[in-house]
Amino acid sequence: MDLGLKGRCVIVTGGASNIGRATVLAFAGEGANIVVADLDEQQARKTATDAEAAGGGAVVVRTDVSSREAVEAMVKAALDAFGQIDVLVNNVAWANQGPLLVDKPDDEIGREIKLNMWTVVHCSRAVAKHMIDRQYGKIVNLGSDAGLAGQIGGVVYSGTKAGVVGMTRAMARELGRHGINVNCVCPGFVVPQSPEDAGEGSFWSGRVHDVWTPEYLQRQTKACAIRRLGDPRDIANMVVYLASDRASYVTGQTISVDGGMVMM
Repeated sequence: MDLGLKGRCVIVTGGASNIGRATVLAFAGEGANIVVADLDEQQARKTATDAEAAGGGAVVVRTDVSSREAVEAMVKAALDAFGQIDVLVNNVAWANQGPLLVDKPDDEIGREIKLNMWTVVHCSRAVAKHMIDRQYGKIVNLGSDAGLAGQIGGVVYSGTKAGVVGMTRAMARELGRHGINVNCVCPGFVVPQSPEDAGEGSFWSGRVHDVWTPEYLQRQTKACAIRRLGDPRDIANMVVYLASDRASYVTGQTISVDGGMVMM
């Protein structure tokens, strides 16, 4: 199915690894031009090279999306490279899951809030100004099932991801009059296709085989109505659809892509 994304400019934050990488490659397969925004330049360049081989255009912009100034520089780089911005995918997130709230250090709480919420604020605000001028745009935020159902050992992460869901709805109401669609995709338990798909800066770096034991992964699999773990491409496919004009009448929605792990 041709989703009409050929030549569109897409910014994917955290685009170097795992879900971000799969999303970049999915857009590339549709012929889009992608800005791979990530702090991990080496992994981002690998992803950009693979995107070009898949049929898209790609540039790497090293970006700390928790910084408003860095985000504004990213937007300028995107406009310089491709002349317009059609799609923003807010994919960056971070969590240290495990410590209970009473045991979690303040600096970790602050980092989770900054990387899970402020990044969405900075990027959406910067890109929306351009989209409003054009009266067109798509913003897709990455939430999490943790933000819908809650998670022991992930109180702050769950709270920030619930915040992303709330921001999605509010932005959809604010921006809809300008022809801008805003939606949220909540992944379930998604494992990188291979350790090479997670760069050093990724949450998954060193965790694919070392932290998540076969027994743990088996328990996660049994929690899904569809008895398999998520693949990054499962998430990417939904993101790409919501970024296309095939979903032009879909906005303010939160969609779980989790194999039936959470049913609301």
